[in-house]
Amino acid sequence: MTTDLPRPQLHRTGGGPPVVLLHPLGVDHSVWSPVQTRLERFTLLGYDLPGHGRTAVPASRYTVDDLAEQLAGLLDEQAVGAAHVVGVSLGGLVAQALAARRPDLVDHLVVVDAVDVYPPPMRSMWQDRAALVRAEGTAPVVEPTLELWFSAEAREAGAQVVDTVRGLLLATDPEGYARACEALQTADTSELLASIRATTLVVCGEYDAPAFTAAAPRLADTVPNARLVWLPGARHAGALEQPEAFAGLLADFLSGAVPD
Repeated sequence: MTTDLPRPQLHRTGGGPPVVLLHPLGVDHSVWSPVQTRLERFTLLGYDLPGHGRTAVPASRYTVDDLAEQLAGLLDEQAVGAAHVVGVSLGGLVAQALAARRPDLVDHLVVVDAVDVYPPPMRSMWQDRAALVRAEGTAPVVEPTLELWFSAEAREAGAQVVDTVRGLLLATDPEGYARACEALQTADTSELLASIRATTLVVCGEYDAPAFTAAAPRLADTVPNARLVWLPGARHAGALEQPEAFAGLLADFLSGAVPD
C-alpha cells in the first residue's frame, strides 16, 4: 500500500460478488447508502478517501495514481481478487487508474460522471478552490456543489440526499478537501484508457456540467470494451439522487444485460 497515505478502514456488507464503491469529493463512503440497500446480492466494499470521513488528512500532496495504488493495496490485503469497481467523479478517476494499472483486480468497471482529464479552466478552478477552503473552510463551496450535483427539484424539495451531502461537505476537513482538489487538478488518465481491459460502463447525468458530458462519450469511445448510458434528468450526482434507477442499471450491467 502507498505508505504516504493514511490507512483507511475498509467497510464490507452483504454477500456475493465483490463491488467496490468509490465516493466523490467532499463526502465519505456513507453517501452510497441509498444505493447499497438495493444491491443486496453483492458484497459491497467502501472506504473513506484520504482526508474524508474517518480517514486522516495526508501530510503531503498525492495523486490519483497514489489513490489507485492505495486501493490496490487494500484489495490485496483483503484477498478480494477481481472486483467490480464503481466510482463517481474523483472515485471514477481512481477506478480508471486502478483498471489500467492493476487489471487483475478489476472485473467490471463503472465510471460515473467523471473525466479522464480536466480542461484548463477547470484545472485552474481546482487550484483556486483549494486555496478558498484553506482560507475559509468548506462552507463557501457547499451551495455551488449542491447546485452542480442535484436537480432543482431535489434541492427545492429538500430531498434527504441533498441534506446528507450538505452535512458531509460541512464536516469534511478543509485541508483534506484541498488535498483532493490538488489531486483533481493534476489528474490525467487519458493515456491509460486504451489499455483498460475490463468490461466498462460509462454513466453520465444528462444535465451534468459540460466537462463531464463531453468526457463521457470520449471515455466510452476510447476504452476498448465500453459503452455509455445517460441518466435522464440527472446532474452530477444522479447515482445518488436516483438510487433505484442507478442500482438497477448497475445490477443489469454486472449481470451482462447492458442497455443500448
